[in-house]
Amino acid sequence: MNLETWIVYFFAVLILTASPGPSSLLCMTKGVTTGFKGALFTALGSLTAITGVLTLSFTGLGVIIASSELVFNIIKWCGAAYLAYLGYKALTSKEQNYEMSEALVVPTSAVKHYVSGFIVGASNPKAILFFTALFPQFIDAQAALLPQYSIFTITFMVMELSWLLIYGYLGTKSSNWIFAKGRAQMFNRLTGGVFIGAGALLATTSRA
Repeated sequence: MNLETWIVYFFAVLILTASPGPSSLLCMTKGVTTGFKGALFTALGSLTAITGVLTLSFTGLGVIIASSELVFNIIKWCGAAYLAYLGYKALTSKEQNYEMSEALVVPTSAVKHYVSGFIVGASNPKAILFFTALFPQFIDAQAALLPQYSIFTITFMVMELSWLLIYGYLGTKSSNWIFAKGRAQMFNRLTGGVFIGAGALLATTSRA
């Protein structure tokens, strides 16, 4: 792989990872409600899932998934349903105010955050479509595949994790505003609507 190819790939991944999406929104929300540690574990879960999607695309399985109407729809509707569920939970929350002492405490098990991030990351069929279309443009079939995969994957993982943590950090920093009396309900209504909107948008995704 030459440097020019990597630079083009870098900017393609930069656009993908910097663009707001369900995973970045979830990390930001976790940053607000549970602090940076909650956002961190959520980001790691999402990173694990999307790296798995990247690996499937690299091995060719992503093409099979993307071309299968049944599998694609299962992934799509699971993702849309989970985002709608997160939105419903936020909209129906009875919480009026966030308490600083409670909001910055990560639940007893970080697995809850990790799994939440993993589900959102794994159930986004747009990632499958993107990587299925992206990788063939950069892979040199005449060169060793493992080094190419390693470079592509490490580049993506660093960029993805960095941006998710940036969104989580922004959520943490905005928590001072959210902690004001009565704003917890407004925040829940806002994020609930955004999650449901994201789920509805995801449900319209097609293989085309």
